[in-house]
Amino acid sequence: MSRRRFELTDYEWSIIEPLLPQKSRGVPRVDDRRVLNGILWRFRTGSPWADVPERYGSYTTCYNRFVRWRKAGVWDHLLKEISKGYDGDLIMIDGSCVRVHQHGATAKKGEDDGCMGRSRGGLTTKIHALVDAEGRPVRLELTAGQTHDSQPALAMLEAMREGTILLADKAYDSDAIRQLAENKKAWANIPPKSNRRKSFAFSKFLYRYRNLVERFFNKLKQFRGIATRYDKNPENFLAAVKLASVRIWMKNL
Repeated sequence: MSRRRFELTDYEWSIIEPLLPQKSRGVPRVDDRRVLNGILWRFRTGSPWADVPERYGSYTTCYNRFVRWRKAGVWDHLLKEISKGYDGDLIMIDGSCVRVHQHGATAKKGEDDGCMGRSRGGLTTKIHALVDAEGRPVRLELTAGQTHDSQPALAMLEAMREGTILLADKAYDSDAIRQLAENKKAWANIPPKSNRRKSFAFSKFLYRYRNLVERFFNKLKQFRGIATRYDKNPENFLAAVKLASVRIWMKNL
């Protein structure tokens, strides 16, 4: 009997099932749980879609369902609903680069970069994550690998609540981010850059908890289809990151 250690547990399925689209009229939809397990298998192993085991049905069904639900916003909806109960007292933000595989690096000259760029690691994509005090993702974004961490931060940090403590490294030490935190009545516990003339309150004790965002990236990159980017379409890759994040959330509920 083949191992099925990447499949949804009954508990995880009980959380996800009510959040999926209701079955429409007409031809019955292929079993959602089986197809979703096939999608998870693909990203957990990093295998091509054509290698999805037959026990999950046709691989084209898995791929088409993944893309169709991405376009319909299903994966966004899952993460939004499951992350509603995040701990807003302490949040952390950071970015992590992943290597783009040659199968995903197909952008032609003059086309959009597809969130791929040159950095020290070669052709890379950067995943930006905002996580809560339990290391669970609240916001996720993609940029090209060479993009500075602070660029997508302002939009992501709109999730800050009053009284929140924000932990981030020196890359996020900007007047705009500190002003946003002040406007939201939050505290940006960020170490100031060496060229800063003005001093800011900073707690080294609290800063130690920033490793939670790094732990999140470690968990995320256990999905080999995310640790290396094989998807040409950045929207598909971001959807995979969100689906994996939903799995991480469910393991911490």
